[in-house]
Amino acid sequence: MAPADEFEFFLKKPWSDGLPVVTPTEARVQWMLEGTRRDPEELIGRIPPALAPATVRTVAIHALMAGCAPEYLAVVLDGITLMLREEFNLNGVQGTMHGVAPLMIVNGPYARRIGLHGGNGCFGPGFRANASIGRAIRLMLLNLGGGIAGIGSATVFGTPLRYTACITENTERSPWETLAVSRGYRPDEDVITCAMVESPRLCYDDASQEPEPLLTGIADSMTAMGSWNMHVRSDMVVAMGPEHATICARAGMTRADVHRRLCELAGRTVRELRRGGNWRAWESPSIYLACPGATTAARQPECRLSLRERARAFAERKTT
Repeated sequence: MAPADEFEFFLKKPWSDGLPVVTPTEARVQWMLEGTRRDPEELIGRIPPALAPATVRTVAIHALMAGCAPEYLAVVLDGITLMLREEFNLNGVQGTMHGVAPLMIVNGPYARRIGLHGGNGCFGPGFRANASIGRAIRLMLLNLGGGIAGIGSATVFGTPLRYTACITENTERSPWETLAVSRGYRPDEDVITCAMVESPRLCYDDASQEPEPLLTGIADSMTAMGSWNMHVRSDMVVAMGPEHATICARAGMTRADVHRRLCELAGRTVRELRRGGNWRAWESPSIYLACPGATTAARQPECRLSLRERARAFAERKTT
């Protein structure tokens, strides 16, 4: 009898994301555990909806299967810990009909040390740290959480972000402080920011040379009628390329200025919302503004304007 093929064995079981995994032999698992000093039996938490326990050892196993190097393990451990916080509603994200996924943005010296990529193509293939760290999270959500389409997940289409979603910022070309610094951390601190996000929407603009037309186009992408963000407060990340960020910075705009202006532009009237999309007749007549850069699970109350406030703001702009 021919020996079993280890890769085919895993692919025939519901233990992967449909792609081959690194076989987690005991020797390889021990090698992966060299990436942490934590007790292998320490409980990190239970992954919903199946609520199977994630220990340091089981996290290491999934990091290994995903193709991580041992130095990536600390990021995987901290990432899954952050996602298990109650306000992230991981159970809802796992079970929803929507196509949402947890996105990790890693800032600090450690991101650079392990080779996380924030430059050209950072959301795409070709970068081991980005691909394998995000994939490790997804394998745990599948194997420990049971978030399998048609079983523990009601998602209709899913999203490519459900393979992997882990990036860092392009600090070398950014004209601004990092996301972590903007939220009160020091530049030398290692920080992970997580957000439960919809599929990416590309805003293509190679014509605008001033902030206002550029940000108007981005705001329009943020307020698509089919976006969940237009009807329910949800996390939204605006990832600006260096060229677009430089256009704003050259005009004297800080990161906070851009965030504020996008919140002003990214709104729709109730009349527009009534036309379709996710409009619910029982909703209160208010406008929910997208919140670019608000990438923690905490809701951003300053990004919700009533009709009266919106009308007053519009009138003030018209008269100035």
